[in-house]
Amino acid sequence: MKHFVFLFSFLFSSLIFAQTQTDSITLDPQKQINAAQRLLSGNYASAVTVGAYGEMLYNQPEGGNGEIDVQRLVVLFGYRFDDRTQFVTEIEFEHVEEVFVEQAFVNYNAAPNFNVRGGLMLVPMGIVNEFHEPTTFNGTERPAVDNVIVPTTWRELGVGVTGRFNNISLGYQAYLFNGFKSAEADGEGGITGILRGSNGLRSGRQKGIRSTIDSPNFSTKLDYYGIRGLRLGLSTYFGRTQADDDIEAADGSDIGIAMVGLDARYAYQRFTARGQFIHASLSDTEAYNTLTGRDLGSALQGWYVEGAYNLLPRGKRQKLFAFTRYEKYDTHANTDGALVENEAYDRTDVTTGLTYHIAPGVVIKGDYQFRSNAQDDSDVTDRLNFGIGVWF
Repeated sequence: MKHFVFLFSFLFSSLIFAQTQTDSITLDPQKQINAAQRLLSGNYASAVTVGAYGEMLYNQPEGGNGEIDVQRLVVLFGYRFDDRTQFVTEIEFEHVEEVFVEQAFVNYNAAPNFNVRGGLMLVPMGIVNEFHEPTTFNGTERPAVDNVIVPTTWRELGVGVTGRFNNISLGYQAYLFNGFKSAEADGEGGITGILRGSNGLRSGRQKGIRSTIDSPNFSTKLDYYGIRGLRLGLSTYFGRTQADDDIEAADGSDIGIAMVGLDARYAYQRFTARGQFIHASLSDTEAYNTLTGRDLGSALQGWYVEGAYNLLPRGKRQKLFAFTRYEKYDTHANTDGALVENEAYDRTDVTTGLTYHIAPGVVIKGDYQFRSNAQDDSDVTDRLNFGIGVWF
């Protein structure tokens, strides 16, 4: 209880003294920035800055009970030490009972358009892993491709550089991170595999929690914004997973990862569109599955396309987008050895609904999802979703 009292007191005092300047959260993909970038923008009257975003969701699967959840509440704090050095952190409360540090890094502006960063940071893969504030995407739930293949929210400890070449309209990021954890000792002389076929690499995210590292992984992102209304992204990630000291010598305790992502966002008058493609090639999965008894695929792949149209006149402050998203994702896009591809992991989602921006930073969402997989007797249930999202 004392921790929550302290956090509330700190937040309240920060709101009084920070005197942050309210700005509009733009939907233009070329001007859009995420929560951490807003704190780093310097558009504030005080060294201390505060922000937050959160989502309250209702999910109603067909034929089952619905679930109401405060899915996440994230509080952001920033501090500017001088004109070059800043610190940003995000503290996330999930489902009202779990607390995580989502980001915690120092940013040093070493030269114009050249920043050095170190700490717990988001891996720049795709769109939603960096832009996951609820007002920045359509749909009550984040796209399944970003949940299963990427996997959002993917953050690790590392160091890197970021900046822009404005003369050629190109943004860049490059980092060295610790990698996914693939296996650990079970305490009885055996080995437990962490990665599995159903959700690929997702369970291996270490999140900065006593992270194991034996080899760094390399991550890059390029963003091109030279065509009006269009933003294009190319993401890469290369390396190997990590295993505990006492088992890392075992054949199959770790795997290699080569991941590439392409993404695009576009806006013209009342129309917006976005698309994304992610492919991950995993090596040594046959040895990994033999050692751990898991069913990890040797390739993960997913993509989606989405279109949305604002039903309200352009001049209005409020916006009401009708949208449809089609996505396919497969965590058994390929398998090695005797492992047979599981058709239940080859999934398709069609999501259609409304996104109502009642004010900059406040959104109400409703949608219906038609969900299926490649099995002949697919038992995936369709789902109705509603949500409220805020970001300031």
